[in-house]
Amino acid sequence: MLSIEKQLRSLGAQPATQPARPRSLAFYGKGGVGKSTVVSNLTATLAARGRKVLQVGCDPKRDSSRNLIKTFPPTTLMDLLAAGRSNLAPEDLIMDGGSGVECIEVGGPKPGVGCAGRGLGRLFEELEGMEVFDRGYDYVFYDVLGDVVCGGFAVPMRDGYAEEVYVVTSGEFMSLYAANNIARGIANYAEQGDIRMGGLIANVKDMAYDRALIEQFAKRIGTHVVGWLEWDKVVCEAERRRQPVVRYRPEHPYVQTWQALADALEKQARPHIPKPMSDVELDVFLEELFGYGEADPA
Repeated sequence: MLSIEKQLRSLGAQPATQPARPRSLAFYGKGGVGKSTVVSNLTATLAARGRKVLQVGCDPKRDSSRNLIKTFPPTTLMDLLAAGRSNLAPEDLIMDGGSGVECIEVGGPKPGVGCAGRGLGRLFEELEGMEVFDRGYDYVFYDVLGDVVCGGFAVPMRDGYAEEVYVVTSGEFMSLYAANNIARGIANYAEQGDIRMGGLIANVKDMAYDRALIEQFAKRIGTHVVGWLEWDKVVCEAERRRQPVVRYRPEHPYVQTWQALADALEKQARPHIPKPMSDVELDVFLEELFGYGEADPA
């Protein structure tokens, strides 16, 4: 879907001056890989630098904002619509996520009922109508559910709301499998729009083992690793208190890990079109990668 501005350009017309839109990033990855942890800590880190960030949780579990908002459970768009609300205003939907942070949760139907992906399409209709993107944000982060297997959850990249997609991955087989599928989705939509891949964010338990695996995978699909995160107990401690690390223990050395990732996103963005593997190529590649990983994955 082309924006009005792009349609005007295609006709040789000059669009009216529009307010600058925020830099918009979508974060995808296999379920359970740590996307919400990564996004909420990154949001809080950037906010501590004076950036204004909107974090949009696109998961029916409505847990993206858990580490940021002061009250729980959160208000969700789907709950408001189910209650018959209409003519929504920003204050109906936007929650305070702390200094410099605002949060939105899409929510979804009850488990086993309806299609959660459909809520995303409705969300963007509401956000455009409320002119939410003109509220002076520096960043909008979309924390998106799982793999790109449903068109509904591809809305941020498909309809041009996200400029860059970052894939959170570990070095595990299924995590890399999902990352390749997501790269395929990016490549498909890049043909008809401006969406690009920003890179991989590695969230691992064992850096000594996983680093070589992920680096090889990144090279194979024509991308790069933006940042490296290794498991640390302080992240779990912070999450138990529903806080990002930068707020829970601002003096902890692990805060520097989030600072490094924030630096990479702010200063080293290299959006590109990935070159994902076919199912057969991926199967062979991962078999070779894991089959020889213990000896020397290089």
